[in-house]
Amino acid sequence: MKSLDGAAAVLDHGGSLGRALALFPNAPQPFVDLSTGINPHSYPFFDLPATALSRLPEASRVRDLTDVAAIAYGAPSTANVAAAPGTQILLPRVASLASPGKALVFGPTYAEHQRAATIVGHAVMEVDDFEALAGADLAIVVNPNNPDGRVIEREKLLGLAGRLRARGGMLVVDEAFMDVGPLGESLAGDVEQGSMVVLRSFGKFFGLAGLRLGFALADALTVERLQAQFGPWAVAGPALEYGIRALADSGWQAEMRRRLAEEAARLDALFGRFGVAVAGGTTLFRYIRLADAAGLFSVLGERGILLRHFSDRPHVLRAGLPGGDEEWQRLESALAAWAQQRDDGA
Repeated sequence: MKSLDGAAAVLDHGGSLGRALALFPNAPQPFVDLSTGINPHSYPFFDLPATALSRLPEASRVRDLTDVAAIAYGAPSTANVAAAPGTQILLPRVASLASPGKALVFGPTYAEHQRAATIVGHAVMEVDDFEALAGADLAIVVNPNNPDGRVIEREKLLGLAGRLRARGGMLVVDEAFMDVGPLGESLAGDVEQGSMVVLRSFGKFFGLAGLRLGFALADALTVERLQAQFGPWAVAGPALEYGIRALADSGWQAEMRRRLAEEAARLDALFGRFGVAVAGGTTLFRYIRLADAAGLFSVLGERGILLRHFSDRPHVLRAGLPGGDEEWQRLESALAAWAQQRDDGA
C-alpha cells in the first residue's frame, strides 16, 4: 500500500507546454505533444448559435445533453446522468458522497483520485490488490486504467460493488477512456443499483478537452445530490452544443474508433523498429516500460517531442498519437537519433 502525503501537493500532468519549455528551452517549436491521451483528431468544429455565448444556458438544453449522453453511454435514463464542466471537478464531489473513512485506490493510476479523496477527508491508500478494495469505505478504480490500459471485467466490478453496498461503502469507476475500451465492460448501465458512480470524460475521445465537459452516472438520487452542488448553468453554452451534437454522432464515433486502432498499431510498429516494446495502453495512448525511459524522454524532448514520464515510476513512459504526417516524421527522426545514441554507447 502507498499513502498520499500532502493533499495540496501539486501533481505533475501531461499537456503542459509551459513545463515543456522549461525542461527543453532549446527544443524546436512547435512541440509535438504526445504527453496526453487526448485524441489529436478532434470532432469537427461547427458554427455555434450566437445564443450559446450571449445567453445563460437553458435548462432544456441541459436536458437535451443528458438525454443524448444517457443513450451514448448506455445509462438507464437521463435521470442517471449529471453533466459537469469537466470530469476533474467531479472527483472531490463524488468522493464526498461517501462519509470520510478509508478510501482505497486501485493503482498505480491517475493520481488526482488520491488527492481528491484526501481533500474531502478520507484516509487514502493506493493498493495493487483488487480484492483489498472490498475493505474500503470508498473504492476507486480507473477502467481502462491510465496509464497501462488495464481492464477489469464488468462482472468483477459488479461483485465488488455488491460487497461494498452491503457494508455501506461506495464504488467509483472512472471510465474516462472507455470510449476506446471494451464497451461491454462499462458499468454505465448498472448504476441504478446504487452505491456506485461511473465517470465519463467527453474531451479525451472527442479531442475537445478545452471545452471542459464530463459526466457522472449514478442512481437518480445521487445525481440529484450532485446537481444540487453545482446549481444552475454549470455547463457552458458552447460545451452543451458540442456535447449534444458529438454524442449523437454515432457514425463519427465508429469511424474514429477504427482510425485510432489503426494509428495505435502504427505507433507500436514505429516504436518496435527502434527496439522499444509497447507493454499496453489504449488506442489513445501507449504504455512503455523501458530501462532507459529517462534517456528516451530527454532525447525526444530536446527534439521537441514530448512524452509523459512519471517521477514515481522512472522506467515508465506514456505516448499519445501524433496528429499528422509531419508529427509522425518528427517522431521517427527523434527515435532514430535516440537509437543511434544508444547504439554508440553500447
